[in-house]
Amino acid sequence: MAVSRQSRWAHAADYLWVLPQYVYPQHLLSRLAFYVTRMRYAPVRTRLIKWFVHHYRVNLEEAVHTDIAAYPDFNSFFTRSLRPGARHFSVDPAAIVSPADGDISQIGHIENDLLLQAKGQMYPLAELLGRRQSWTETFRGGSFITIYLAPRDYHRVHMPVEGKVIETLHVPGRLFSVNPSTTRVVNSLFTRNERVIIFFETESTPFALVLVGALLVGNIETVWAEPAPPAGSKRPQLRHYNKKQAHPVALARGAEAARFNMGSTVIALFPAGTAEWDPHLHAGKRVAVGQRIGEMLALEAAN
Repeated sequence: MAVSRQSRWAHAADYLWVLPQYVYPQHLLSRLAFYVTRMRYAPVRTRLIKWFVHHYRVNLEEAVHTDIAAYPDFNSFFTRSLRPGARHFSVDPAAIVSPADGDISQIGHIENDLLLQAKGQMYPLAELLGRRQSWTETFRGGSFITIYLAPRDYHRVHMPVEGKVIETLHVPGRLFSVNPSTTRVVNSLFTRNERVIIFFETESTPFALVLVGALLVGNIETVWAEPAPPAGSKRPQLRHYNKKQAHPVALARGAEAARFNMGSTVIALFPAGTAEWDPHLHAGKRVAVGQRIGEMLALEAAN
């Protein structure tokens, strides 16, 4: 009975956290955050970074620049690069490595074209992929992993395997928070929020990364294209970033692929029969960039 009562209180707390987000001017707040985090007025920048480091217990010893004075604005600090050797990448050529630092939100297989968001919450693959039918069919019955980046985390996204960029889409949407409380109670959260979808090809199989925006996170940037515009600005319903590329962009496993200007969630997708997750991984498990999280079965067969 006590456990049940505690669970009900926790569920109620989740709803109390989420309800105001339905009426927040989400895009306006995110646009304000966009400009504030790029202010170079030293007193504001320094105080904001100091507060953030203390409040979220950020480990600056991992960063290239450990002195906050080295960052011209808050966004530069937030998207800070890591010093060499701060992360260790698996040397196994068949390994899938974590694309981000963070906590595994969910991991598993896509069943009946649905992905698990949280206990009792499923969402459709087709909606996640911007209703791109060919890609939906590619990943039907496949494997997925969802990684939540908390504010304290390193916010650059790296390649889980080697691949070439085939297509990049920007899908406008809402900007709900993506923390665990919101994930538990907002239906189809990752298909409602703004996101950038990147489709890749390897020598043996395609895969995809979905970068989901969130409250105060309306700007996602890839290494090969212009950033997604600030939330709330005028833009087309679907934006093909790589239309003007003369040649496909090839990226090695572990190479930087993108970054969140403020933080959010990354979802990696692999077709059926091409990837196997390491059995010790589960929801709530913390992972780091470069850490082995699975194995490319197609790549292993090719070798």
